[in-house]
Amino acid sequence: MGNLLIAFPEKTEKERIRIAKNFYHQFIDSFIEVIKLISISKKEFQKRFTVNVEVLNGFYNKKDRIQIICGHYFSWEFANLGVSIESKFPFLVVYMPLANKVFDRIIFNMRSKFGTILIPATEFKSKFPKYTKDKYSLILVADQSPSRPDKSYWLPFFGKMTPFVKGPEKGAKYNNTVVLYADFYRTKRGYYKTDMELVTEDARSFKDGELTKLLVKKIEHSVKQNPSNYLWSHRRWKIGYDEEKFGKLVV
Repeated sequence: MGNLLIAFPEKTEKERIRIAKNFYHQFIDSFIEVIKLISISKKEFQKRFTVNVEVLNGFYNKKDRIQIICGHYFSWEFANLGVSIESKFPFLVVYMPLANKVFDRIIFNMRSKFGTILIPATEFKSKFPKYTKDKYSLILVADQSPSRPDKSYWLPFFGKMTPFVKGPEKGAKYNNTVVLYADFYRTKRGYYKTDMELVTEDARSFKDGELTKLLVKKIEHSVKQNPSNYLWSHRRWKIGYDEEKFGKLVV
């Protein structure tokens, strides 16, 4: 509710409570859906997921490296499986291994069942470079709270200064990738859709921080369109901004 008050101060408390309730409904559904995704067939899955994958695949004969940026939306598990089925590019996803080895193996097998290449976040720097030698598409969630706010881009997000990791922008420039934005959301219970759009074919043409700023605006727009679709359970604004401590903002 604290997050929702920051994001939607213009809404009534009743409206924010409704968003919260709808969020929790989707949050619980996502757990149940994971159980089903472990055993779901490709045929059945494809009935429940759609994506304008031509935006991605249209670059297959023109570009070798694609970076897809998104926010913490429902259902990331559907988006992972659905894009991996349709992508002509090898589809790379960074994930955080679970402490419980049994559950980690179950989730790993579920997420990779349709071809996704999973890279542990703890080993990303050592394992990712080998995939850059060939074609790839890499999806990154760009709105997680950074571990080093002093090394982040500080940008307005719903009117409040917020730190964003520099990694996606730096990686896009270093590897000279095409940058796509992906918005995914539920169309009805158990059914999801992903909308991709081109952000730029020349990430290196952006000044430092400007590409991140553009992507943050797209994430904010998506959240405003589907407020309960966002992962409000994490404290998005837990770090206060101090210009003297964190430096000049990106504008």
